[in-house]
Parts: sequence; C-alpha cells; structure tokens
Amino acid sequence: MDNIKLNDLRRQYTPLRNEILSALDAVFTDMNLFLGPNTRAFEKEWAEYCNTAHAVGVDNGTDALIIALRAYGIGKGDEVITPANTFVAIAEAIHEVGATPVFVDINPETYNIDVEAMKAAITSRTKAIVSVHLFGLAADMDAILEVARPKNILVIEDASQAQGAKYKGKRVGALGDSACFSLYYTKNLGGYGEAGIFTTNDTKVANTFALLRKHGEEPKYHTVISGYNSRLDEVQSAILRIKLPHLEEWNSQRRHWASVYTQELQGIVETPKIPDNCESVFYVYVIRTPQRDALKEKLLAAGVESGIHYPVPLHLQPMCQEYGYKKGQFPVTEKYAEEILSLPMFAELTESDVQRVCNAVKKSL
Repeated sequence: MDNIKLNDLRRQYTPLRNEILSALDAVFTDMNLFLGPNTRAFEKEWAEYCNTAHAVGVDNGTDALIIALRAYGIGKGDEVITPANTFVAIAEAIHEVGATPVFVDINPETYNIDVEAMKAAITSRTKAIVSVHLFGLAADMDAILEVARPKNILVIEDASQAQGAKYKGKRVGALGDSACFSLYYTKNLGGYGEAGIFTTNDTKVANTFALLRKHGEEPKYHTVISGYNSRLDEVQSAILRIKLPHLEEWNSQRRHWASVYTQELQGIVETPKIPDNCESVFYVYVIRTPQRDALKEKLLAAGVESGIHYPVPLHLQPMCQEYGYKKGQFPVTEKYAEEILSLPMFAELTESDVQRVCNAVKKSL
C-alpha cells in the first residue's frame, strides 16, 4: 500500500495535464518568457480575486517580502514586528533590507500573532508589522490595525499560506496596507517551482515595487534605483492562470477534510480552533500532542507522511543570534514547536485516505 503523502501534487496535476501542457506549448511557441501576456493577465486576475487595485508578480514569496519592505523605504534603524512562529523567510527579508526583526509570541488558540504582545513590543523605531496568516488562518486584522493605525505603523500581510482565506467576509491580501504571497508549488495556489505576488491599493507603492523587481530600470538600461532580478515568468503565470479558477473548490475541499479530521481526532490530540469570523483554507492541518516525535515515527511506519511547521522558532534560529533573544522568551511558541505535527492535507484526499490517517493517529496514541 502506497504512503499517504503530506501533499500529493500528482493528484492535482493529472486532471489539468492536457490544459497545462497546451498552455506551456503556447508560451514556448511565443518565447515571450518574462513579464509577458500571461503575467499581465494573472496579475489582473489575482488583483480582482483579492479585491485590490494592484497585483505585481515576482520570482518568489521571499522576494515579495524584501521588495515590499524596500518599496516602503524600510531599512537601517527601523524595527519590524513579526511572530516568532513562522517560516524563516520573513526574518531573512527584514535582515536583508537592514532593518531589525522584533519577534513576539503567538496566540495559543490561533497560532497567529499575539496582539497584546505585539502592542507591548512597539517602540519609536517600529515602522511595520508583518502579520502572518499562518497555516491558512487569517490573523486578527482589526485588532492589529486598531493598534497600528494611530501610530502610523505599516501593516503588511504575509499571506503566503492563506490564498483565498477570509476574515470577516473579506479575503486576505486586501486587509492591511499590502500583502505578500508565496506561490511556491506546495501552496493552495502554487506554480511548478517558485513564484510570488504582491497586492496593494497604493498606486505609488505598487509602481515602486514593480520598478524594484526589474533592476530598478525605467526605461530599459536606465537604472534609477538599485533593484532586483525578480520577474514572474510566463511559464509560472500560465500555470497559475489555469489553477486559479479551481482555487475556491480546492479550498472548500480542504475545509471538508479538516472538519473530518477535527471530528475524528478531537479529544485525542489538540485540533485547530477556527474563530467564527474566519474562513481558513488549511494550507496545513496542524495537530498538537506532547508525544509528537513518537507519533510521527509511528505514522510513517503505518504509511502516513507528516510534517513539522516549524520545529525551530525564529528567535532561536542560528541566523538570529545577533538579535539577542534567549530560549524561554516566547513560551507558547517554544512549547508548540515541540508538539505540532502536520497531517496530510490536500484537496484530492479521499475518505479512505483520511480515515486511514485518523485510524493511524488513534492507534499510535
């Protein structure tokens, strides 16, 4: 019997194969490979989907974060607040522009940024808050904005794990001053490789972002500002355009499988808690148990793959030692890093897959 993968991308590809291959053939026949018609069309479609005025595609989600910070002029001497429990890309982006990351603990119910901890971390040098919508669940944006707006602090959404997620009926990507999305191949909406996109309603910022992604050239060979080589290519754009119309259905299926997991596993492990005003898209389905490592081994022995998102909090990463954080500073983040486990989650799961996973968890514990 085959293993149940954490994310089986082949199941998504098979029904789209002919359409994707046809689109790729058209791209290679045209040979307009960067910032061409597919990229322009996808940017327009993504802006419409997120209900923003602008969307600007880049090579990957990390570049989207870096370029966004640059577009707002954030740099040396500035502080940027972000949660300690997330992928390292945001710490890299803040470091890359010369600013200082300020990590805070997370809400024990949602795993997103703890608003009170965020509020306590604000100083006169705080220029931005990067609010991560972790695991597919939107952060409490109204509470974050209520703190940030009076102090003129930017709020940038890191929506890399939350394509299509909703907060109070509105999709992420249009809730703060701007948003950055990774479209990495494992995401709810992903290309076949690396891709990213930035959204905002601020025309000036969007124009600066677009300038920075192409070496700061305007016109070509006339560099007005030092920028980056981070153009969303036509291959990824063509693929993303085919996938986008399916995103809502895929997210709905993820919510369905999440509800089955929760019903089957509640009381056996800690299952996700979704606030009534949010609609998660379950990029990953994360459970929690003190027996995490043993459970992971037993699941693999039973043919069930799992993952850990994330085993090392940002403030304890070797690259962040220079900022002076110590073990014990963020107790919720640190405790959860030792207990969290991601179960298989993708739209194309079957009833038998999910039941097999649930049975394996129950038997293992």
